[in-house]
Amino acid sequence: MRMLGWLYMAAIFVFIFLPVIVLVLFSFQDSRLPVPPFDGPTLKWYGQVLADRGMMEALRNSLAVAIISAAVALLLGFFAAQGLARVKLPGSILMRGLLIAPMTVSYLIIALGLLTVFNNLGFRPSLWTTGIGHVVINLPLCFAILFAAMGDHQKNAERAARDLGASDLQVLFLVTAPMLKPALLAAFFLSVTFSWDEFIIAFLLTRFDVTLPVEIWSMLRSGLSPATNAIGSLVFLVSIVILILLELTVFRKSKT
Repeated sequence: MRMLGWLYMAAIFVFIFLPVIVLVLFSFQDSRLPVPPFDGPTLKWYGQVLADRGMMEALRNSLAVAIISAAVALLLGFFAAQGLARVKLPGSILMRGLLIAPMTVSYLIIALGLLTVFNNLGFRPSLWTTGIGHVVINLPLCFAILFAAMGDHQKNAERAARDLGASDLQVLFLVTAPMLKPALLAAFFLSVTFSWDEFIIAFLLTRFDVTLPVEIWSMLRSGLSPATNAIGSLVFLVSIVILILLELTVFRKSKT
């Protein structure tokens, strides 16, 4: 029975990681098609990708949109969670539901709605509109994580700080935020990861300055090549680095 459990776990990991392994393996393919048999290894496709100005520009765009939109979503989610957790307002349950509701809506619906709004307001598709779209999808995530992390012990610490003469802003940034540091970091890094990989909103809300997923899609329209595998491998590497940072800075501290 125990052996069956190990076999089942191994099958799950193979099912999850086999496509990634194949993607990375054929990024080192020496021929022009990422199909068996494997002919390599070579690093020429990575060199080609890194020397591509359009690709590097899309990479910088993705990083900028991901970091800035994640920071804005984190700040707004922090303020919303603090307000709804500490102040009893009429309809607060409804407000929490409305804040979390975008998590249950398809990204395609959100993107089409934002595109309609921006067109009516006269805003052209750009990286700024894409960043706003990523704030919309990441704000509910940040709010949910931070609201769940707020407890009575933090409320008591905030009350003590006010009794000692601290202002509301001092309590917020010198007491509440440090106590929520693991949750803040988790919300930020997860938002960066979601924004980094997001395609539908970025595709509909950009025009000339595009993000990396949109640039990859443009390359795929001309067919598969080891260069697209190399890009996918780099994207996967960035995601792994973010997860390692999360493990070292957030999850390990929360366990201890």
